[in-house]
Amino acid sequence: MRISPLLAAATSVAALTGAWSGAAIADSIAPASVSGASPQDKAATTTPIKHLVIIFNENVSFDHYFATYPKAANPPGEPAFTANPGTPSVNNLVNANLLTNNPNFTNKQNGKDAAEPFRLDRTQAFTADQNHAYTAEQQAYNGGKANLFPKYTGKGTSGGAGAFGTKGQVMGYYDGNTVTAMWNYAQHFAMSDNAYTPTYGPSTPGMLNISSGQTNGMKIVATTKKPSTLAAVSYYINDGQGGLTMINDVDPAYDVCSNPKDQVLMEGKTIGDLLNTGGVTWGSFMGGFRLDATNANGTTGCKRSTHSTVVNADVVDYIPHHAWFQYYPSTANPKHERPSSLAVIGYSLEHDGTTRDPANHNYDLQDFYDAVKGGDFPSVSYIKMPAYQDGHAAYSDPLDEQDGTVTLINFLEQQPDWKSTAVIITWDDSDGWYDHAFAKVTNPSSDPEADQLDGPGKCGTGTPLAGVKGKPVQGRCGPGTRLPFFVISPWAKSNYVDHTQISLASVVRFIEDNWLHGARIGGGSFDADPSSGSIAGMFDFTAAAGGNAALYLDPKTGTPLAAPPTAGSH
Repeated sequence: MRISPLLAAATSVAALTGAWSGAAIADSIAPASVSGASPQDKAATTTPIKHLVIIFNENVSFDHYFATYPKAANPPGEPAFTANPGTPSVNNLVNANLLTNNPNFTNKQNGKDAAEPFRLDRTQAFTADQNHAYTAEQQAYNGGKANLFPKYTGKGTSGGAGAFGTKGQVMGYYDGNTVTAMWNYAQHFAMSDNAYTPTYGPSTPGMLNISSGQTNGMKIVATTKKPSTLAAVSYYINDGQGGLTMINDVDPAYDVCSNPKDQVLMEGKTIGDLLNTGGVTWGSFMGGFRLDATNANGTTGCKRSTHSTVVNADVVDYIPHHAWFQYYPSTANPKHERPSSLAVIGYSLEHDGTTRDPANHNYDLQDFYDAVKGGDFPSVSYIKMPAYQDGHAAYSDPLDEQDGTVTLINFLEQQPDWKSTAVIITWDDSDGWYDHAFAKVTNPSSDPEADQLDGPGKCGTGTPLAGVKGKPVQGRCGPGTRLPFFVISPWAKSNYVDHTQISLASVVRFIEDNWLHGARIGGGSFDADPSSGSIAGMFDFTAAAGGNAALYLDPKTGTPLAAPPTAGSH
């Protein structure tokens, strides 16, 4: 199905600051007839993957979940895990001989918070949120020595004993008795032990890097901050070319749920813009995005919340600074408008081929379930769980995260389109949790205050990569911290660990290569940088492949089920 350009003046609609121009959303697509063949399945792709689902969770380092993989402690009362024979080795704390005599324990600069890595069990699923700011993470890695995590990124949960109650908590890790589903997915499908954030820093830079590969080109709409200082780190720095680079969290401009005092827009393009131009259906699906719905506890609007028994709190579902596409005027839905019908989910235009759909590819997570069940499974889907299930320490946890992630994958594995689907699970940043692996800086930065990896004003050496205006910019030092990364699909290799260095922008690259003939976003996006290697090594696209069987897990325990689960509320 071919796209239809918008009729510019006749179809312009309200935008972020007045009116959306037809040119801004030209070359968009209208939905096929409900009774027609699926355009997603008919779309030309370079692989058998016709549907990509990106589950983007929060704040986990690779060692935090896989420090001892594949050996779990298996104490009584916790879900047991036993590895399959021939499980490949991964680059973790066990194999690096860093469980004892760890430099974060021996380095006296960590003071009383110095600690060895230690196991967290299921009763410790609720932890403090570690410091994961752009500068703090650099300081923790200390020129690649990775020996100052307690001092710079560590925080402790009050009331705990030993390292759990100190900044040494940052050295804690879970094993297959708590993050059981993740270990079982690793056994059955493919994962990477060499995936990184493109830059240092927290959630919002991670969101932008997996949707645009770019954190340069920030425009301030409202702010209470000044450029970064070590005493009070801001969310931006001067990029050295008359512009700004985002380095920490801040809300998207004009989102009705954003903090009105601190809001920004981003220049440049996202992968959504390229998908629109290419006539490929896509969507951003976020828990809590629908504002006219009411949760079981009576909450609605921007304050919709869900109670977590693990963290013992009501957690607001939607977090604006996690909303990838809300930062860009061309892909935003600032008023959280609803799609005109279920059948247009994934499309820019309504059935008439000229009227822009009000949702502009931004939907609620429930809309994803409804669209897939209704036979309208977008080609590319970005998924953000409601906050209590996104895994972010302090308001979420590994057990709630497991429940949401497993429920969604169990659902997808029972769909007719599973045979042509791939699910990526990865995380936006490390939360500052200790990870021993250090990636040599390939994109340096030398902001005198924000950059501290190799000393004051130093993060790597050489000339930085270009930003959105085509000139070298400051504030994008990386690669940053290491993350878990999974490919779950009938086409994924089984019990396989890929060692190719990749980044969050590698997801953008896969979309471009599979649907868009290798087009790149441009403007300094990391999708074209060698640090964002290919994820193709986690797949087997030979003619005899595609037979990796579905793996159904118990959402509560993460252990394999003998049969597919019965349909639940979704």
